[in-house]
Amino acid sequence: MELEGKVAYITGGSKGIGLGVAKSLLEKGMKVAISGRNQKSLNEALEVLGYSDNVMAVVSDVTQYADEEEVVRAITARWGKLDVVLANAGVGHFSPIDTMTFDQWHQMINTNLTGAFNTLKATVELLRQSKGYYMTLASLAGTNFFAQGAGYNATKFGVVGFTQAAMLDLRKYDIKVTTIMPGSVATYFNGNEPSEKDAWKIQPGDIGKLVVDLLTMHPRTLPSKIEVRPSRPDLKGN
Repeated sequence: MELEGKVAYITGGSKGIGLGVAKSLLEKGMKVAISGRNQKSLNEALEVLGYSDNVMAVVSDVTQYADEEEVVRAITARWGKLDVVLANAGVGHFSPIDTMTFDQWHQMINTNLTGAFNTLKATVELLRQSKGYYMTLASLAGTNFFAQGAGYNATKFGVVGFTQAAMLDLRKYDIKVTTIMPGSVATYFNGNEPSEKDAWKIQPGDIGKLVVDLLTMHPRTLPSKIEVRPSRPDLKGN
């Protein structure tokens, strides 16, 4: 894919991985729309990305299909097409299954899993037209279960399965589909405040570079599921 002038949509794009990917795509000359649930956070992201004709931010709750439809309408009204989608929005609550609340369970299922479905459902026709690329941001928690992770594991295992099945459904339209499964990333996830202590972790810009590499790979090749992890976890705490 020649990236100059292509249009991307990133959910959960106001900070962390979504913001890092947005920066990387803008640097390659793409037009980027980001969404999030909070206008204040989106405004802060626009301050980082820079106000230009190549950037737009739209409030959307991915758990609501109608919100994602509105984002797609806004993107097409401004740029007339859509080439790349990254379903990145996600939340995590970690507790033993016997103390996990119904609200925590449903928030994770609705955001992490149903959100990825809503985003694809709202964008798939445009991706068919552009022979575009749909990606999900899963996690190594999508193949590795752990104590206190029942809800999060369930959603990320689900995202991996959903994305891989969608890949098989959509490749006949020349839509490429990939799930990216990171380990520890230096983001605000789960209340973390990124700082020097996170230097050992994957950085959001590293995921951005990975997305660029996927988009520029020869179309005959599809890395459909990618695990990526810190190379030196032993440096944690140093």
